[in-house]
Amino acid sequence: MTEKLYETDSYLQRFTATVLDCREVKGGWAVVLDRTAFFPEGGGQPCDTGRLGDARVLAVHTDGQTITHTTDAPLPVGAPVEGLLDWPARLDAMQQHTGEHILSGTLHRLYGAENVGFHIGSPYVRMDTSIPLTAQQLAAAEAEANAAVRADTRVRCYVPDAATLAATEYRSKKELEGPVRLVEAGGDRCACCGTHLARTGEVGLIKIISAQHYKVGMRLAVACGQRAYDAVAAGWADAEAAGRLLSVPVGNLTGAAGRLLEAEARLKQRLASLQNALAAACAAGAQPGKPCTVWAEGADGDGLRRIAMTVAADTGAACCALAPGGQGLAYALAAAPGGDVRPVGRALNEAFAGRGGGKPAFCQGSLADADEARVRAFLAENL
Repeated sequence: MTEKLYETDSYLQRFTATVLDCREVKGGWAVVLDRTAFFPEGGGQPCDTGRLGDARVLAVHTDGQTITHTTDAPLPVGAPVEGLLDWPARLDAMQQHTGEHILSGTLHRLYGAENVGFHIGSPYVRMDTSIPLTAQQLAAAEAEANAAVRADTRVRCYVPDAATLAATEYRSKKELEGPVRLVEAGGDRCACCGTHLARTGEVGLIKIISAQHYKVGMRLAVACGQRAYDAVAAGWADAEAAGRLLSVPVGNLTGAAGRLLEAEARLKQRLASLQNALAAACAAGAQPGKPCTVWAEGADGDGLRRIAMTVAADTGAACCALAPGGQGLAYALAAAPGGDVRPVGRALNEAFAGRGGGKPAFCQGSLADADEARVRAFLAENL
């Protein structure tokens, strides 16, 4: 059994140990020590990395008893070795894990929500709850969790005796047998094997970044500590930049964005009306019963569609509307009533390096070879 130094001192960054075993495996060497401060991956927390002597520690895993370090170089069996953790990564994991305990405990205490999934990922921590929660409930829980952080109380990690454990209430995702390690943080008590901070104040800040319905509950993206600061700072900088574009201060962005969307909707309506008028004018100038090509400078994809379909419907003949756009030239092909323009569309794409398709009555796409004269000549022969 490997002695787990991280369970008694999660702040231990440097230690010495004896190499008990070293064997070559895929991706490096599997090294077993008599004692280690490297936390193995498990319980939603990533493993520690760092160095063992001159070898880099790439991964750490456990079977429950023995902890195995995957290194990029072999270590002599029986020799002493000094271990050095990547401390910034460990501290980040401790901030995320302790913050998750506080927030999960708060959600459980306030609403009876169970934490049914947890993973310290990048850039955020993933938390899954057993029940759906409203935005107001999440905001209230976040505020209470941060109050627990500011209270700066002790975080306690311990393994009670069997009698004490039997009389103690604690959160756990599953039924546990034998000794159970408990973690108390910010008013919460939970079974956990991870590494944690000494005081809640070291979490700094807990921020719910996003929440979405997932299965029967919610999936939260959460940031704690430095990650939370970075997320809030980036969000504020983004809001200020958006405010400068909209000429409003942070705090008034929602109203400004709403007015912008309303103005855009009015412009779209106006554009549709103008494109309908253009389509009608093109149809009025087309010869009934004769396929034609219409050049519509400035028309977008929807405008080209309106023109081609209006002309085809009014003349009873196929029509192709063209304009700069897409890869070079954008096109819209409308068939005569009962016709099929797909063969023409395929031939057009093949002849002019195009992309697109559609249904028998209508096809749309763009052409990389944007030689208008050649495209018009092709359509005159094939439309």
